[in-house]
Amino acid sequence: MIRVEKAHLTTIAQTHPGMSGKNNEDRFGVSAFRLSNKNPTPVVLAVLCDGVGGHRAGEVAAELAVNTISHVVAESDGNNPIDTLQTAIVQASQQIYQLAQQDGERRGMGSTCVSALIIKNRLYAATVGDSRLYLLRNGVLRKLSTDHTWIQEALEAGILQPDQIEGHPNAHVIRRYLGSPQPPEVDIRLRLSDSETNAEAIANQGMVLKSGDKLMLCSDGLTDLVKDHEIQEILKTQPMETAVQTLIDLANERGGHDNITIILVQAPEMTLPIPAGFPIRRVAIGCAGGILLALLIGAAVWGILWWQKQSILPSPTPGATLAGETQIPLFPETPPAPFTATLSEADVTPTSESVLPEPLINGATLTPWPTNTPGTVTTPTAKSGAGAPPPVQLTTGAPTATQGLTSPVLTGTLQSPQPTQSIFPTLQHPTQIPTLKPPPTLPPPPTLLPPSFP
Repeated sequence: MIRVEKAHLTTIAQTHPGMSGKNNEDRFGVSAFRLSNKNPTPVVLAVLCDGVGGHRAGEVAAELAVNTISHVVAESDGNNPIDTLQTAIVQASQQIYQLAQQDGERRGMGSTCVSALIIKNRLYAATVGDSRLYLLRNGVLRKLSTDHTWIQEALEAGILQPDQIEGHPNAHVIRRYLGSPQPPEVDIRLRLSDSETNAEAIANQGMVLKSGDKLMLCSDGLTDLVKDHEIQEILKTQPMETAVQTLIDLANERGGHDNITIILVQAPEMTLPIPAGFPIRRVAIGCAGGILLALLIGAAVWGILWWQKQSILPSPTPGATLAGETQIPLFPETPPAPFTATLSEADVTPTSESVLPEPLINGATLTPWPTNTPGTVTTPTAKSGAGAPPPVQLTTGAPTATQGLTSPVLTGTLQSPQPTQSIFPTLQHPTQIPTLKPPPTLPPPPTLLPPSFP
């Protein structure tokens, strides 16, 4: 891992020798790293050691432990944090023991240890001795570590009850420490509940710290004099720096018979800060352009749908009129003047090419649709002679819109046809009147010439 100057967590650390006048044998260290040049994941290591042994040996053991653990963790890659912490603590214990064997005045020196390794927002921890690790979450304080003392073993074995602990002569007898002839058993249990088994407590390693969580590492100089419920109330109600000072002052007010050391760590917020130089303006312009493009596409789609809806509306029928509009006639209202042709029997010769239809029963002839009032037709049987019928009177009228411009058929007297019923449907006034194009201008009907017969 690579050391960095600033940690990604808010950390407050303070130590005090207490009121007994002895040397401060507590040591602590807080280090910040990133995993590698290619992996900028932030890391924080907090280590607190409480030295034991006279003649200034305790502070030497504690300082050696902090330095060794910090060095071993810094040389790791962060892939196996629990193994790294265990290895670092065992190496520190061996170095303390070897140094004690070299100097008779320091023989028997040792140290407790509590260490917390936080990789981004995941917690890994290991302890030896009676220095503790606490978690404050949602205003509730929980002791994650387990004391390695004679008192704790007696409680677990049922030899002592909780109300028998205070003032017991073996209260400060520790069962595990760094610097022992045999490497100590490193405790990696994180107890979130009293009912958890050892396996479940170990499985809590790597737990995710939530926003607002606070971790506190401390020596027994605090916990011997300040109760857990008091620590909870102070950490919950006071800012971090003020809370640390309040706890130390409270322990000193009650005697301060031992060194007091506290490391308080605030869990990280889940939202990461924007890196320096981040192109905010470009992103804003890009977002605005995307919104504008989406609006244009939406308008185009709406226009296409509207056009398709208009195109499927029924087209107005030619000749139909709406309320408030004027009917434009297709043909002049005044028919052209009729003409009269007089034919003699000699001029009418029925042939196969005659335009007249063959007579039917009772002299009736076929009439083109629509039906007009038939005239009286008398078919000549001879070109001339006595008994010849009188000349046929032919009258032609203006064609109607239905008949078109078909040449008149000589069937007798033709009258201007009057349709008995309009061929155009009557339109109901729509709720939304579509815009109608004016009907095309039609040329005037052609002037009919008198028919000529061969």
